Amino acid sequence: MTAAGGIAQALSRNLRPILLQVAVFSLAYGGYTMWDKAVELVSWFLNGAGRNSRIIALFMLIFNWKSVPFVWTFRVFSALTCHLVLREYHAHSPDKLFHYSICQSHATLYDIDYNLHKSNSTYFADLDVARIHLAGHLLARGVKALSENSKTKLVLDPRNPTRAAKGSVSVSLGAVHSSFKREIKPYQPYEMWTRVLSWDRKWFYMVSYFVEKGAVKPRSWDAGSFGPTRKTKSKPENWEKKVFATAVSKYVFKIGRLSVHPAIVIGASGLLPERPGGWIVADSGMTTRAQHTASSTDAETKDVIQDAEWDWRRTEGERLKGLVHAKHFATLDELTSQFDGGEDGALGKWSLG
Repeated sequence: MTAAGGIAQALSRNLRPILLQVAVFSLAYGGYTMWDKAVELVSWFLNGAGRNSRIIALFMLIFNWKSVPFVWTFRVFSALTCHLVLREYHAHSPDKLFHYSICQSHATLYDIDYNLHKSNSTYFADLDVARIHLAGHLLARGVKALSENSKTKLVLDPRNPTRAAKGSVSVSLGAVHSSFKREIKPYQPYEMWTRVLSWDRKWFYMVSYFVEKGAVKPRSWDAGSFGPTRKTKSKPENWEKKVFATAVSKYVFKIGRLSVHPAIVIGASGLLPERPGGWIVADSGMTTRAQHTASSTDAETKDVIQDAEWDWRRTEGERLKGLVHAKHFATLDELTSQFDGGEDGALGKWSLG
């Protein structure tokens, strides 16, 4: 999810009904005028010379479509368009911030490596789409408000706190770490369960799980119905056995060259409960309209109230719990400084093919 999100946001929500009507009318008119040619083409495809080759090629295309050139780009932009343009923005309450977004897929023939299972490298293309569905759904309102910063003044210019920060808005991927537990076999279906893990002064962390399709069902759906759910009285199981792989990703929000504190975008999306002093810590390097507050103490973390009411303490408790894992991931950035340019020599140089 990059600056392309800003392009999608530029399409006014007021144009959605008009665009949908125009699209439906265009398809209907096109189908009417080309019906005879379409029937002739289908007849030739199914009955003409060389039909077996065409039918086999069609099936290969259908069952391996996500590996076809340029389809990744289509998947990414369709996810962006779905959540930023076509769908109404969510009205979730803060207790939904750490809930899962679920995507389905399968291992295509072109995903398979010489071990006859899904190649590790192909997990990352699926993660791109899964992350966009989560971030696009949860943070659409916040990203829109950030793209209109000159009006909303969510982020102020550090050099002149009386003015809004200026620059193009981007949401950029900083890093991904994956851990592979079990193999995914050819054409085996799977699900990607992605949720917010945590955030710090700069990075917004997500965790994704590749899970056996249909093996896990949520207790409930937050909006509408997307399939069966688990019985409310059933006991939690050892879900780790259902997981193929786990991945942690981190994003940064920017206005121009200025990094935006993730809490600003999350709060603008209506997903942070009110907190005394605000959500931005004093040493964040970010100037906002919200008052600064020191980071949570250990006492606050341990004193999370586990009652029916979801307040800022529970959100902060979940954030800090995820940050325990995210901070180890963040230390990998320090490895960049360990590159010495082959100070003691190199073994050789070969082509990647």
